[in-house]
Amino acid sequence: RPENPYEFPQASACFIQSVGDNMEDIMRLATSEAMLFKFGSGTGTDLSTIRSCQEKLSGGGRPSGPLSFMRVYDQIAAVVKSGGKTRRAAKMQSLKVWHPDILEFIECKWKEEQKAHTLIESGKYEANFNGEAYSSILFQNANLSVRVTDEFMETVRCGGRWTTRWVSGQATSEPPTYEARELLDRMARCAWACGDPGVQYDTTINRWHTCPNSGRINASNPCSEYMFLDNTACNLASINLMKFRRQDGTFDIERFRAVCRLFFIAQEILVDHASYPTDRIAENSHLYRPLGLGYSNLGSLLMSSGIAYDSDTAYSVCGSITAVLHGAANLASAEMAGVVGPFAMYADNRDPMLRVMQMHRDAVEQVNDAGPAYLKDAARRVWNEVLALGRKNGFRNAQATVLAPTGTISFMMDCDTTGIEPDIALVKYKQLAGGGMLKIINKTVPMALGSQGYDQQQIESITKYISEHDTIEGAPDLDEEHLTIFDCAFKPANGSRSIPWKAHVRMMSAAQPFLSGVISQTFNMPAE
Repeated sequence: RPENPYEFPQASACFIQSVGDNMEDIMRLATSEAMLFKFGSGTGTDLSTIRSCQEKLSGGGRPSGPLSFMRVYDQIAAVVKSGGKTRRAAKMQSLKVWHPDILEFIECKWKEEQKAHTLIESGKYEANFNGEAYSSILFQNANLSVRVTDEFMETVRCGGRWTTRWVSGQATSEPPTYEARELLDRMARCAWACGDPGVQYDTTINRWHTCPNSGRINASNPCSEYMFLDNTACNLASINLMKFRRQDGTFDIERFRAVCRLFFIAQEILVDHASYPTDRIAENSHLYRPLGLGYSNLGSLLMSSGIAYDSDTAYSVCGSITAVLHGAANLASAEMAGVVGPFAMYADNRDPMLRVMQMHRDAVEQVNDAGPAYLKDAARRVWNEVLALGRKNGFRNAQATVLAPTGTISFMMDCDTTGIEPDIALVKYKQLAGGGMLKIINKTVPMALGSQGYDQQQIESITKYISEHDTIEGAPDLDEEHLTIFDCAFKPANGSRSIPWKAHVRMMSAAQPFLSGVISQTFNMPAE
């Protein structure tokens, strides 16, 4: 770590931090969170290590419980804006489903939002998320997630009761017990009402963990795409997939592999040329060297080729391309390990890491066959190379890939769609920080129409119709069987079509087996 903490920039945006069950560590976390927010980064912490409010302190008193400290963390996030600018701080707080305070955690944001609704309904406050009604309530500056296990989900399935357990063991009564199905239903109803809590599948996450001998994965960053050991950081980079679309609509695999390799080497170099907010994060960054290479603009790539987002062909293309991305990144990691050695803790985790790599290779055979065969064949080739070189050299990086939300950088890269998501709408309106509104029309539409055989006059007629009506539905020159190609996440005001919410899940399912981390994606679901 450099003597001058400002010698290198804080190059990572995603952090996971731990917290101990003592006042010193609880307040240490508050300090480090504040500094992370100041420098524009987000952080996540699992609070299951803090004993519940129903247990005892060693001195005989009653502990406050994790929710009381969540209040403190929430207020810090409220006043320390991200990067010192106007954007809200980004933070994630999770609690494991076995924690005695789990029901209070599930309901906390929903109960607070009821207060805001009451203030708004009084007529004295605006129905504005940035208004006074919402600024007067708690838990608005964090995403909340419940860490559920396979055991819990099986208990839900069989209709059993779920027993929590004490954190400290200093209690005189039995821990709370709930009907598992009612607990899951409460999560769903609160998420429906206010967006929180989400769920994270703890058992599955740790099954794909490359370094289990170094500790469990307990938490994620705020957008939930980075999941790894406590007190670690991840540097993210995203590639614009449309840059690899050839004129004939095929995907340039070799150029894509070359760019993945180049980006990954650059990210690896950055590990040693960056500052870190705490000594523990700095140490772990050098011990494990986790990275997060990803992509953006999948929605445009599919649309431009005349492929509906909700189709087996789309899921196949997504799975194959993500497999190539993940394979190319890990192959570069194995190459570097052969030159400068694997990450410091690789020897301790060699067997489980190679097991996870084999799981990724096995998943290639499960990619849907509806898409182009050359893409799936390319995924097979690169993963055969990864296994061979990884067994020989090891890997330079404990993690390689994530799919981030890419909201701002997608605009900078001139993408029409973000991350793995479809377009929100063919016509979008974006509020500008300095005031005013920007109207954005999807620029992929003409290319998509051309791929389906429309002539220039028809293309101009249809795009003009979209600009005037904010929808493609009803365009006079459009063949109705092509409507699915242009379906978006939102149903337009003047239309009736949108992508079914289950299609979002299926697309994530296609990509997830080929990522070290997870996927940040918004599901747009009907109000009911």
